[in-house]
Amino acid sequence: MIEIGKYNTLTILRDTKVGLFLGNPEKDPEGIHDILLPNKYVPNEFEIGEELIVFVYLDHEERPVATTLEPYILLNEFALLRVNYVNQIGAFMDWGMEKDILVPFKEQARPMEKGKRYLVYLYMDDKTNRLVASSKTNQFLNNDTLGVEKGEEVELIVSHITEIGINVIINEKHKGLVYKDEVYDDSIRTGDRMRGYIKTIRPDNKIDVSFQIQGYLNIEPNAEIVLDELRASRGFLRLNDNSHPEDIKTVLKMSKKTFKKAIGSLYRDHLIEIKEDGIYLVKDNI
Repeated sequence: MIEIGKYNTLTILRDTKVGLFLGNPEKDPEGIHDILLPNKYVPNEFEIGEELIVFVYLDHEERPVATTLEPYILLNEFALLRVNYVNQIGAFMDWGMEKDILVPFKEQARPMEKGKRYLVYLYMDDKTNRLVASSKTNQFLNNDTLGVEKGEEVELIVSHITEIGINVIINEKHKGLVYKDEVYDDSIRTGDRMRGYIKTIRPDNKIDVSFQIQGYLNIEPNAEIVLDELRASRGFLRLNDNSHPEDIKTVLKMSKKTFKKAIGSLYRDHLIEIKEDGIYLVKDNI
């Protein structure tokens, strides 16, 4: 079957006045789903029986049509697109095709404006059988069943930035958060794609993400000593920034300066909590 909204490898079946008709003679020998590649997209040289890689979408009359244009987004994927115009139906975004993609008002996380860019998801509307985009991206993400593990390298898309940190889409499937105190690049914007690492998976399946590789090799060297002592002490040490240097030296065999640097690193990585009576190991890391 020909997949709308995706690239398809199809066979050139016949040449006509309006263009080439393409199909899949093995899976559709009767040619029921043959599709037109209009003349303006026909290559200068071709042969009947040759295979072409084309993108298939719906034309102005909602008929499947092939093109050699490269879309900015594929079916069931996310991308940052620009609004070309807004009318009484919704916003129409440039996605690299002749016909703009519609984002209905009910699928807009906030009212879209002409000329601005928004992160959207491309899907097939079951009711109309049309390709439609939505900026309400959370509905297409699911953290109920996770396909990632702690420490795993993943692909990230920045969805939106808040006071807490950077909300990201993980492997185009899950929601995650990079805390703002772990972000050292002020140029990061919505729609940016980058690699990251699963830092913590919480009991409710919320995911903490880091842009830096995880593991003790990436934190302050003496932090591992503090972590080991915390685990040996059932997750609590009666030490903090205000502790006497001799107390720190007795327990951890390190200077107060080294201790403060170590717990600062652990705190930034959300591995410990610092309270008046001491430091506590975050339960997920016990």
